[in-house]
Amino acid sequence: MTSHMTSHEKGFQLAELIVSLAVLVLILLLGAPSLVQATSDMRLRLAADELVGVLRLARASAVRLDANVAVKFRTAKDGTVTFTLYRDGDGDGVLNKDIDAGIDRPIEPPRRLANLGRGVGFGFPPGPAPADPSSPGHPLNVSDPIRFNSSDLASFSALGTSTPGSLYLTDGVGRLVAVRVANRVGKVRILTWVPERRIWRD
Repeated sequence: MTSHMTSHEKGFQLAELIVSLAVLVLILLLGAPSLVQATSDMRLRLAADELVGVLRLARASAVRLDANVAVKFRTAKDGTVTFTLYRDGDGDGVLNKDIDAGIDRPIEPPRRLANLGRGVGFGFPPGPAPADPSSPGHPLNVSDPIRFNSSDLASFSALGTSTPGSLYLTDGVGRLVAVRVANRVGKVRILTWVPERRIWRD
């Protein structure tokens, strides 16, 4: 038996479809900001975890080679970030001038960081300066996102100790994380800036 749909029934189904689509679009629009934020947070966390792995590799290399080893990060014009591990060649620690002179030589060729350069990089988001993690009552100087003394080299000794310092990563919009290295044991931590409360949290 063949059933024929009346024009009234067809119109009713079309109206239902339009309403359903409108509700779906509304749900997607309402959920978009939180989805974007979650994606940004995840990308920042992946980049921070990758930096932690690089710093731990440098520390392990220093212990294995029984020599000072440092990490140097470089950012290309297209945003690509690479890192290179350098070994102290003359017993005075890894220094930028010795790297330039070929005294402190790379352990291996530069390697690209997979999670930096796609909207996530070294830097700070626009807006008020965050608090200094080392001194929460004071604003952070946002002129340099790679801070290991004045050299921008994250150095580790043969005993596993390190130059204290921080690497700051941002999505360029509003999110910020810090990868911090403690000097005595070379321990690495990730801190996330919470702008609404103006605090850093683990």
